[in-house]
Amino acid sequence: KKSFSSGLTAMEKKLAEYKCNTNEAIQLKLVRFPEDLEDDNTTFNPEYSHQVFGDDEVAFGYKGLKILLYYIAGNLSTLFRIEYTSKVNEKFDCVEADDVESKIREIIPPGFCTNTDDFVSLLEKEVNFKPFGMLLHTYSVHNEEAGEDITYQIYKADMTCPGFREYHERLQTFLMWFIETASFIDVDDERWNYFLVFEKYNKDGATLFATVGYMTVYNYYVYPDKTRPRVSQMLILPPFQGEGHGAQLLETVHRYYMSSPTVLDITAEDPSENYVKLRDFVLVKLCQDLLCFSPGKLVQGFSQEMVMEAQQKLKINKQHTRRVYEILRLRATDMGDAEQSRSYRLDVKRRLIGPYKKKQRELAKMRRCLRPEELTNQLNQIDLNMQHEQLEESFQQLVSDYRRVLERLAQA
Repeated sequence: KKSFSSGLTAMEKKLAEYKCNTNEAIQLKLVRFPEDLEDDNTTFNPEYSHQVFGDDEVAFGYKGLKILLYYIAGNLSTLFRIEYTSKVNEKFDCVEADDVESKIREIIPPGFCTNTDDFVSLLEKEVNFKPFGMLLHTYSVHNEEAGEDITYQIYKADMTCPGFREYHERLQTFLMWFIETASFIDVDDERWNYFLVFEKYNKDGATLFATVGYMTVYNYYVYPDKTRPRVSQMLILPPFQGEGHGAQLLETVHRYYMSSPTVLDITAEDPSENYVKLRDFVLVKLCQDLLCFSPGKLVQGFSQEMVMEAQQKLKINKQHTRRVYEILRLRATDMGDAEQSRSYRLDVKRRLIGPYKKKQRELAKMRRCLRPEELTNQLNQIDLNMQHEQLEESFQQLVSDYRRVLERLAQA
């Protein structure tokens, strides 16, 4: 009996060596030059792989597993290869290795290369790749490494652009690796708008374009004759993150819709924390010069005038306008002054406590119509424990987020 159990652990140990973390195994590249293929500095890894490889983010059955997904920087033609140093063998180990290839094939479109030579010969044709759609905005960012300004362009595209459908299929595979709850959209629905960011770069005297990131926006219909664009997905590819492209993209998209008389306001679907910070920055930047946000008016509190002006001129909804107001009012408030800071704190806390007040009203209603034992059930579900500490904590967190927005604004 004893020898059997120790044999099992040895077997388990052996099998454990055949587990690979898929976030490390997947190696992504955006390739501009043939030498990028050998350069580890151009490799980046996913943040997530649970949608493809399960919650453990593990592939079983290989040692030294590498899942290579290399993309040509512009049109995103793909090289997909799997490499490993060893693989479990059904005959000897009585276990089967995960079918990694078919898992990846489920999310990448067909027509990829499987060997490097084919990929490199596609790279030579990259000079013919041009961005899709209509140019909306050009901007430049100073690059320390290169010691020069690099030019970027933002385009609006749609499925009628030749080649765009296939390109978008390749582009959206990145969502799986960088957005936790990503899903692919129904591209046959014509209400989608696509906004793309490209970098211009030089190669052998020619100007080429590299994909930097993109945003999808869905145009909801609002009775009788308006639309309400809703940002669905937004991704700046990792090699370009932290350079301000997200803010450029969001501002450009906002300006695009602002110029349309049929747009009511712009919203977002289930926004991440980072997106909210980005949006705060962009909206405050757009709003700071509106008359309704002058320091004299900010001190008087949040007003209907602010709601109207932000919606009419900038297509910003009431909830977002309220945040903009709080950020701009913080800038106009001397938090070292007891009276000013108390007035600001009360104003923000009154908003924070709103949802809890609403719950209390609902409870009061329930008390009138429920039997006592039902009520305790309901009470357990609705936690009224929004005590002062919690409120204070939310307030402090908000103020520190707001300060970061203001710091970024001061540098812009």
